[in-house]
Formats: sequence, structure tokens, C-alpha cells
Amino acid sequence: MLQFKPITIEDKKTITTFTQASTFLNCDLAFSNLCSWGFLYDSKFAVDDDFLYIRFFLIVKNKRHQAYLLPVGKGDLKQAIEKIELDASKSNHPLCIFGVTPDGKNVLNNLFPGAFIFTSDRNYVDYIYLREELKTLKGKKFQPKRNHINKFNKQYDYTYAPITPEMVPECLKLEQKWMQANHNEKDMASRQYERRSLTFALSHFQELELTGGAIIVDNEIIAFTYGSPINRYTFGVHVEKADIQFDGIFSVINQAFVSHLPEQYLYINREEDMGLPGLRQAKLSYHPVILLEKNKALKRR
Repeated sequence: MLQFKPITIEDKKTITTFTQASTFLNCDLAFSNLCSWGFLYDSKFAVDDDFLYIRFFLIVKNKRHQAYLLPVGKGDLKQAIEKIELDASKSNHPLCIFGVTPDGKNVLNNLFPGAFIFTSDRNYVDYIYLREELKTLKGKKFQPKRNHINKFNKQYDYTYAPITPEMVPECLKLEQKWMQANHNEKDMASRQYERRSLTFALSHFQELELTGGAIIVDNEIIAFTYGSPINRYTFGVHVEKADIQFDGIFSVINQAFVSHLPEQYLYINREEDMGLPGLRQAKLSYHPVILLEKNKALKRR
């Protein structure tokens, strides 16, 4: 029987022991995301027989739905999936697994032929890039990005600095300014959730062992970003905010941040576009090497 408990900062070592050794590329498994978004999804974890289990809840049409991520670990995956199915049945929920990549889909089909119904949503694919491409911006396809950066360099005298706890209040101030500039009543709830997650992450920057960077002009932070490892060779960028009055600033912070990441990271996961047209256009403009489809797998009863 799986014993689930809430995900706290103190569980970082336990959870990342599994995730860092995995081959999963999806942003859902970055510890910072699991921890800082726990308030919304009531995220919990369990460890049993060399597998990590993540359980959470989604509100769909005013109903609470129990769901899981694919178990992470080594051993009998079929048995691990049967354990979460048993856990789901105790709450009278069908087994529902989120974030199932094409590789995971193949695994489930092999272990349980015809047992799962798979659905995917284009709004929730992960955008994954080669770190070296984002760093160098070489080639014709990145010419517009280089143009933005060159123009910015001519206009502004700026510095790049790693984020420290002392910079957090100013980062939060900039994020509030960004929210006001991008005010939209339809997205207000989701943006308030993001602000809560962001505030938690920034307030526990050292404990979460986040990596972040900021662009500073005239002693003022005009852009900041941060992220954390997903596995040993994939880094996840969780947040990127900037003062849009500075033309080209997103290109500048993007390249500067990636340039300061350790070379061990082959891939950069810049997460989802949530179906927002402007965000989708921006993410596609950086030419992802992988658009990582993530399925919902619902087990037939």
C-alpha cells in the first residue's frame, strides 16, 4: 500500500534522487515545479520498491479528479502502475496518468495492451531546445534574435548577474509590473496562481537550489529568469519576466542565462505555451528541437 505525503522542500533529496537519474524530459518532474505548485494541485509523493510516485488533483468542471505521473524508478513498472491503480480505486477514481510522453505511451501499450485511452492537448506540449543553439544563436534561422540583441547592446549599457536572495524583492516588483502591463481578466486566476508559485520559489531560492539570472540597467532589474534541473542533462526554465518597454530584452535574457548554465545540460526545456498565441509564437521562434507531446492516459474500467 502506497503511503503518500505532501511534497515539501525537505523532500528534495529524496525526490531528485529518482528524477535526476531518469530519462524523462518533461517539465512536470522538475522538483521546483512539484514543490512550488503543490498548493494548487495538492501534490503528494510516495517511495516504494525503488519507485517514486507522484499523485495530484485537478479541478475539471467543478469536480476534483485524482491523477498521477508515470512512476519513476527501476524495477517492475507494470507492478508499479498496478499500485497506483489500486490507490486510485480506493477513492473510486479510474486510473489517470498525466504527462505521458510518446515513449511512455509505447511502454503503457506494451505492458497493458489496449487498456488505456490516450488524449493529448497541443497547448501542453513542452518546448525543448538544444542549449548550444540558444547560447550561440548561429545560423540564418536565428538572425532575427541576433538583430534584437545587437540593437539592445547599442542602446543600453547593462550587466548580467546571478540572482541572489537579496534581489528577490526587486524581482517581485518587476513581476508585478509585468502583470499590470499584461492585464487580462480572462487569465487573471492563472496569473495569480503563477505569482503565488513564483513568490514561493523566489522566497526559497537557496533551499530549492534554483539557478537564476537578471539583466540590470541603471541599477534596476529589467528582466529575470530562473529554473532547475529536470534530469542530469536537461535544464528546465520555469519563469522569465521582463520590462517590455526594453525592445529585445527577452532575447537578451534568454541568451545570457543559457550562456551561464553548466555545459552538462544538452537540452533546455522552456515548458508549455498554455495555448497563448503570443507565447506560442515566441517559443516557436527559437526553433525547438523537440515538441514533447504529453498525453493523458485513462485506464479503461
